[in-house]
Amino acid sequence: MNWNLSEEDRGLVEAATAAAERAGAIHRTYAGRLDSGAWEEKGTSDFVTDVDRDAERAIVEVLLERFPDHEILAEESATDAGVPGPGDADVAGPGDAIRWIIDPLDGTTNWLHGYPEYAVSIAAVDGAGQRVALVLNSATGERFTAVRGRGSRLDGQPIQASSIHQLRLALVGTGFPFKRLDLLPRYLRSFQRVLEATSGVRRGGAAALDLCNVACGRLDAFWEFWLLPWDFAAGLLIIREAGGVAESFPPPAPVPASAPREGAGGAPAIQAAGIVAANPHLFRTFRGLALQEP
Repeated sequence: MNWNLSEEDRGLVEAATAAAERAGAIHRTYAGRLDSGAWEEKGTSDFVTDVDRDAERAIVEVLLERFPDHEILAEESATDAGVPGPGDADVAGPGDAIRWIIDPLDGTTNWLHGYPEYAVSIAAVDGAGQRVALVLNSATGERFTAVRGRGSRLDGQPIQASSIHQLRLALVGTGFPFKRLDLLPRYLRSFQRVLEATSGVRRGGAAALDLCNVACGRLDAFWEFWLLPWDFAAGLLIIREAGGVAESFPPPAPVPASAPREGAGGAPAIQAAGIVAANPHLFRTFRGLALQEP
């Protein structure tokens, strides 16, 4: 891979690649073969299995073997590694320290049904934000990678966001707010506006891959009202380094009183966010369309 990376960035990319490949192999072994009796439901239609946990454990082992002083923020059980877990840390790393943000299986419901749209998502962040990102589509083997200031790649080849200028020609991706059904009425109004103004809307069911599809031009825009850092940390860097534009925004309704406001020791709670992204020609118009509220 001729990418002109610094030695440190190359080491981060190689570690993320090795970790993702380990997790992807676990995904492929059991995809669509797990009896529904082994599914656990964290929330409404939000499933977790031993495969999620095994994949996360494999990723953490690879990363900490290479970088024992790095921190981990992962969806399922990062605290097993003795490092901050959900509710204990923000997305950005403290100072110059590296923190890995991991979704060991994005698109768990797709994976459970053997629907080939699920992925490993890994981002390395420092005090300046996302530094290295990797998303591996475990079903197809496609690997998206980005390094801050060095561009984005798909299977080693440079990628860029689409060049479509007219919103009516755009193909748009979205995600449903299934974890926050109180947002559904507002989301459906947004969905109607987007559907009426574009050439079509697709819902893949794995936000990390949706964002990568914007980065490589398969989709021209994407929006979702409710995501967590491991859902989007890698994908945002991949879009931005491919010349696209991506922003987070506060969820459009108050966080429920039952949601954690602080982590251990009073640390900031993990922040949910909405995400809107598009190629640079469409971004401003699309953002206004998707997020306006009459």
